[in-house]
Amino acid sequence: MTGSLVKVNPDRERVKSILSMVNTTLNMISCVDNGKFTSNVTMEYYEVIRELMTAVLLLDGYKTVGEGAHKALIDYLRGNYSTITLNEILLINNLRITRNKVCYEGFLVKEVYLRRKVEAIQSIIYKLKEIINEKLG
Repeated sequence: MTGSLVKVNPDRERVKSILSMVNTTLNMISCVDNGKFTSNVTMEYYEVIRELMTAVLLLDGYKTVGEGAHKALIDYLRGNYSTITLNEILLINNLRITRNKVCYEGFLVKEVYLRRKVEAIQSIIYKLKEIINEKLG
């Protein structure tokens, strides 16, 4: 089964809860030695982005389900939010693949990868938060 969109009622309270958890995770990332825990930090950054994409979909009245749900989130964002560039979409997808390698294959992310990508990752997080805050009013 591939991930698919399911129509749901927009859930502003759940989105606010997601934002709170995202901010907690970002705070934790800022306290961790990114060089020593590169794989963990990379996974956490992906999880933050995934949660923010989930929040955007919730505000639009959708959720993703099934195997491939994370890919469906990315595809939805690509198809519906032109403020997120193709390069940013490709980075999000790369983070998804990297996170899966870390989780399921014991892949170790090199420090240089995160150092090269962290600014772009933070920019994506900022853009997604802007979209959410705009929708929340």
